[in-house]
Amino acid sequence: MKRLVMILMLLAAPVWAVEPGEVLDNPALEARAREISQGLRCLVCRNESIDESHAPLARDLRLLVRERLVAGDTNAETVDFIVARYGEYVLLRPQATGANWLLWAAGPIMLLLALLAAGVYVRGRSRASEPQDQALSAEESRRLAEILDE
Repeated sequence: MKRLVMILMLLAAPVWAVEPGEVLDNPALEARAREISQGLRCLVCRNESIDESHAPLARDLRLLVRERLVAGDTNAETVDFIVARYGEYVLLRPQATGANWLLWAAGPIMLLLALLAAGVYVRGRSRASEPQDQALSAEESRRLAEILDE
């Protein structure tokens, strides 16, 4: 029974992140605020949205989003304001434009380079001649016999 209660509490944890005092009276504005806050990264928790995070900074960001919406900003203007203030790192899904394009393309480019290097290596190995066995010289045979007799 304790496990069931614990599991239910863990599943409900993201719901508890937005406190009742933060919720806007207008359901349409609240839905927009929740949509925006689900796309913004908590700068303390790193891989959680501010909608799910319990950190004080995430709460401040949620309140800032709601203030901007109440002031009449569109969703894009609100996100742009927060990105201008905190940088593009605050976005959970960064855009693949500008300098970010290089980051998005780096993985596939590195994979292609690794496959190319592996192909060159395998091809070079297949073209290499087999190493030939060489018999020991008389001096080497004599030295080996000395070592084995010791």
